Amino acid sequence: MSSATFETERAALADVVAIPVTPFAEDGTVDQDSHRALLRRLTEGGVRILTPNGNTGEFYALSPQERRLVTELTIDEAGERAVVLVGVGHDVPTAVASARHARDCGAQMVMVHQPVHPYVAQGGWVDYHRAIAEAVPELGVVPYIRNAQLLGARLAELADDCPNVIGVKYAVPDAARFAAFARDAGLERFVWVAGLAEPYAPSYFSAGATGFTSGLVNVAPSVSLNMIEALRSGDYAAAMKVWEQIRRFEELRAANGSANNVTVVKEALASLGLCRREVRPPSRLLPEAERAEVAAIAAGWSI
Repeated sequence: MSSATFETERAALADVVAIPVTPFAEDGTVDQDSHRALLRRLTEGGVRILTPNGNTGEFYALSPQERRLVTELTIDEAGERAVVLVGVGHDVPTAVASARHARDCGAQMVMVHQPVHPYVAQGGWVDYHRAIAEAVPELGVVPYIRNAQLLGARLAELADDCPNVIGVKYAVPDAARFAAFARDAGLERFVWVAGLAEPYAPSYFSAGATGFTSGLVNVAPSVSLNMIEALRSGDYAAAMKVWEQIRRFEELRAANGSANNVTVVKEALASLGLCRREVRPPSRLLPEAERAEVAAIAAGWSI
């Protein structure tokens, strides 16, 4: 597949990369009907790329069987209308098996979660991603980078070995560090996705990003799409108007080390009658006082 250019996949990443929630039924299992309805709502709302098994989907709280189910369900429900970028991770054999499963189901790309390990060497980071990317040369591969120590040169080294590494979800909360990292790795070589969603999208776009991830898009697709349209046209004033609109919602998600990141999104969806609010440990439901505030914000977006 060395001749593959991944143009379709690269174009797809330069967009609002939706991270769907994983709704749970009353018995605690994945609520497949609600899940399908939420995916339809996203694609009908104009979303063109979906990441099942992302952090907003509670990746680390799902069993291996549930992660496979979420992949299959997303591709079955939305694969004709959206590009699917499946989240994979954990140990190398697990990540490789997940990537091959995604490929066999018809996904076009995988996003590799930041290695969850207390000891990450720069070269070891390359080895981890190389093992996954080499196992699925026909898929586009998007590392999810949350490690502020990682050097851009390491990403370039990975892509020299694996030409299917085509994009990066960069999620270090530092726009200057992002600008330097992207240039050290190769600004034109990769599609740069602002991995900290709408709050960081304007600053990251000014430094070279062309896409951003979103959990908020589950609640209000039009709000996220309004922001990317403004950013694409270079209208930062308009983008910041959207930023002001979503600021409080995102502050609630980011508070206390992002303790309620998923909880706030599910609470907003529950307030709109779209899915149950339940999240799995180590996430937790919102206190009553904050539930009303989240509902008011969601209602204010006049969805």
